[in-house]
Amino acid sequence: MAVHLLKQNPDQIRIYSRDEKKQWEMQRRFPEFRYIIGDVRDVDRMEEAMKGVTYVFHAAALKQVPSCENYPYEAVKTNVVGSYNACQAAKAAGVKSFVALSTDKAVKPVNAMGTSKAMMEKIICSENQQGGDTVFSCVRYGNVMGSRGSVIPLFRSQIMEDTPLTLTVPQMTRFLMTLDQSVDLVLHAMTRAKGGEVFVRKAPACTVQSLAEAMRLRYSPKREKHPIQIVGIRPGEKIHEMLVSEYEMQRLTEEKEYFTIHPEYRLPKKPSPKPLGEEYTSANTRQLSEPKDIFALLEAMGEVEIYI
Repeated sequence: MAVHLLKQNPDQIRIYSRDEKKQWEMQRRFPEFRYIIGDVRDVDRMEEAMKGVTYVFHAAALKQVPSCENYPYEAVKTNVVGSYNACQAAKAAGVKSFVALSTDKAVKPVNAMGTSKAMMEKIICSENQQGGDTVFSCVRYGNVMGSRGSVIPLFRSQIMEDTPLTLTVPQMTRFLMTLDQSVDLVLHAMTRAKGGEVFVRKAPACTVQSLAEAMRLRYSPKREKHPIQIVGIRPGEKIHEMLVSEYEMQRLTEEKEYFTIHPEYRLPKKPSPKPLGEEYTSANTRQLSEPKDIFALLEAMGEVEIYI
């Protein structure tokens, strides 16, 4: 994401993380950033790192569903306590805008990762009730194409290694959003937030079966003969991604490309409520089933995200 933010010509971009190896690899390619080793579990270190900072984009998280299922308290310490620490550091540093990156899994969570991110959203969106000049908001994503840990890099590596493409459940659906679109959503939140909102960008979706079939046609020398293996659903995994629940649908405003979910303490004057019970999910958004339509997004995806 930081690489994409370079297009906005900032005075400086600081990379704060605990992963020394990824910072070293990233610094070799992008020496113009300032790199700071630290952990969101350490509030004093974050206060030091945020001195003089205007905008904070909070992406630190334990985000792998299986590992959070095995070690849920570690998810709490990073995703919940770490997010609270980041908020306190931002207020102490006089940050203008703080945008936290959340996930579809925070909506009606069924796993430890989603539960911890749901609490993260509550913490971020409540901060504007506590006073101070920092504006806090969240963005909520489904599947970001090419992001680290997502299914597209997995399929690409399996094609390169000439091993079967592993599907959990063929009818499982996932949103298809490019990295540029995800950064656009962050900038939208940064410029539009008044405090406490969750911003969602609309996106098409497809089944993982359709995605696998399109990717083998696009990247595999074997094309449709490249094998696909069904491995079954993982613990805590959802069949469909949900970005707006039926409860949130009653306090949102809608634009052509975005939903804005407003906090209960600052309801919009002119909401765009949906029928009771309606939700926004990867099963009821625009569906892509033809390989050519998925090819277009794969071309727009750009480079697979390596670092963040």
